[in-house]
Amino acid sequence: MRKEQHPKGWNEIKTNDSWAIFKIMGEFVNGYEKLSKIGPCVSIFGSARTKPDNPYYLLAEKIAKNIVEAGYGVITGGGPGIMEAGNKGAHLGGGTSVGLNIDLPFEQHDNPYIDPDKSLDFDYFFVRKVMFVKYSQGFVVMPGGFGTLDELFEAITLIQTHKIEKFPIILVGTEFWKDLLGWIKNSLLEHFGNISPKDLDLIHLVDTPEDVINILDSFYKESGLSPNF
Repeated sequence: MRKEQHPKGWNEIKTNDSWAIFKIMGEFVNGYEKLSKIGPCVSIFGSARTKPDNPYYLLAEKIAKNIVEAGYGVITGGGPGIMEAGNKGAHLGGGTSVGLNIDLPFEQHDNPYIDPDKSLDFDYFFVRKVMFVKYSQGFVVMPGGFGTLDELFEAITLIQTHKIEKFPIILVGTEFWKDLLGWIKNSLLEHFGNISPKDLDLIHLVDTPEDVINILDSFYKESGLSPNF
């Protein structure tokens, strides 16, 4: 019988994969320990490339400030752009400002508006995504790119499949989101039947900070919970 051949370094690769499990476990443990103490928070997502003079940056900052004034904290991905705006608004509002940082090519450092004891660093995207979902009482999704869409659709899928409890998913910016929502309704629902009508109820589309707060407060009032639960 011919001996099975493997590429050079195969055993070393398998060993490295095994040891990576402990690093992954360490990220989960550190995340759980730190984030279990932050209290109710809302995650804000959006593009890292959004500049401070962009209207959506200013809007995200205002939304974050209103969120903390309503009794919630704010979680972002910790980087620049919309993430920085979210942490900045939370900081200016005197509320909890959390950053879940990851090293990316165009996000070289965490932003300066994260609470020093609530800045976490991740190597693994999937661990970081678990933390967003586990410790958020709502998602506020500003205009963004692939990463923003990834977080959005993962949250929708987890709620749709009852893998997590329902929470508000709020898209901000009709001009930005209207075509995507139109495609979801026209193609996924009406033309191909790949989702059900009630799945559209998982998403809210708004344009103002006041609308964001109203949706959050209304959802948790119906659940018999307050922002500080």
